[in-house]
Amino acid sequence: MKNLLYIFGIVFLFASCNNESIPKPRGYFRISFPEKTYSDISKDLPFSFEIADYSITEIDSGAHNGSAWVNIITPTNKADLHITYIELKNDLANHIEDSRELAYDHSIKADAIEEQLFLNNEEKVFGTLYSIEGNAASPLQFYLTDSVKHFLRGALYIREIPNIDSIRPVIDFLQPDIIHIIETTTWTD
Repeated sequence: MKNLLYIFGIVFLFASCNNESIPKPRGYFRISFPEKTYSDISKDLPFSFEIADYSITEIDSGAHNGSAWVNIITPTNKADLHITYIELKNDLANHIEDSRELAYDHSIKADAIEEQLFLNNEEKVFGTLYSIEGNAASPLQFYLTDSVKHFLRGALYIREIPNIDSIRPVIDFLQPDIIHIIETTTWTD
């Protein structure tokens, strides 16, 4: 009887070991979404807009010659919105084309690029939002202008490997914030 249990134990041990084990999937960073509330940025800039209260505004020290750089950082989601302001000098077409090219440079990795126009005649703010679908480094980009003096360009970057399956919730959470920035932009001169 003891030998029979011993043989049964060995057979059970070999039968239970196979090569079809499934490895544990790689984990992704934890995503938490705070409540959306907005405040006006209170900086001495030629433009103004509202940003989410959970974001941090940093003015880049390299601002000069009618241009300014602003970074809006959302630390909990590892996201940065880089904003560049340029004072126009009869070169609007060049800046619009540069913005379009920068957005479409992501077409190598993008599944699709959608353009959404924004027109605010009352505040004289006009622009385009580029939504870049797929594993692109910058999933949302935009530009705004008054067509005469002001030009503002923004690009969102997520500080993670661009795996769309893992960062899609962050992009979906931040897209309304970027649209809110676009819709609340005014020129302050």
